Amino acid sequence: MAHESRNCSSEFQEMLLPPVFGIEFCVGFLGNIFALVLLLTKERQNWHTGVVFSCNLIISDLLYVLTLPLLITYYSNDKNWTFGVAACKIERFLFTCNLHASIVFILCISVNRYIAIVHPLFTHSHVRPKHAKITSVLVWVIVAIISSPVLYYASTQPTEGKNTTHCVSAIKEAEIERSHFNYRLSLTVLGFLIPLVLTFASYIGVIRVVFKSATITPQEKRKVALLVGSVCTLYALSFIPYHILQTYHYSLKKRTCLQYDAYQISKGLATLNMCIHPLLYMAVFDSIRVVCCRKSSET
Repeated sequence: MAHESRNCSSEFQEMLLPPVFGIEFCVGFLGNIFALVLLLTKERQNWHTGVVFSCNLIISDLLYVLTLPLLITYYSNDKNWTFGVAACKIERFLFTCNLHASIVFILCISVNRYIAIVHPLFTHSHVRPKHAKITSVLVWVIVAIISSPVLYYASTQPTEGKNTTHCVSAIKEAEIERSHFNYRLSLTVLGFLIPLVLTFASYIGVIRVVFKSATITPQEKRKVALLVGSVCTLYALSFIPYHILQTYHYSLKKRTCLQYDAYQISKGLATLNMCIHPLLYMAVFDSIRVVCCRKSSET
């Protein structure tokens, strides 16, 4: 039987998200600050293209992780937003920016790694850190542009029958909800689906080259396969459920409790990407491998 989501899921949402966001705030903040400190102190003489893209990924994560205390307070306080309309819009905008900046910078890191392995001579002769910096600026501009409609759609809305105010992605009016769904669908295709395909294609290309190489030992090939498989699995776990369930959620007029609860779980998984990005940096920063694994790129 279908129910309006607001009638059946608040308790589950308020029970699940505050502890999840709290853990992700601690892990994401400390992990990314640790990576940023190492980047600025240990990698300052080695700013190759991978480090430039990783630095931008760290900045994106930190911009969003600093808004998580607002959400923790919001969901802990019976979903009552007390920070005003502007803070609601900024939080929704930063979430959208972080999500899609993360996806695109992971794509940049993946393509950069693919080019370096598959076309090493081209990389050595033509790819420079300045190209990564220019690309990063373009990524931020594009992500900010495609995320800017959120500033229009997001707002606060009083709840029916309760003395509380929600921070919502779109006001519940038929015309706004319809245009908001079209925007979300376009954002999913342009900001997630296309980068997803290109990222996975890059990793498949890396795997093919590594496994065809006669100079790489079977043990090293297994390690590469494990690393790539782990990154792809974590990437898929963090981003795919959220985008599928979000699109399905906004396409429905009425939502079952089960569907809405699954969507709430996917929100926690989407934010999880801030916690797993430091694992990506181990493949880019020699200093992180030295600190965490006592290994350098030469081993």
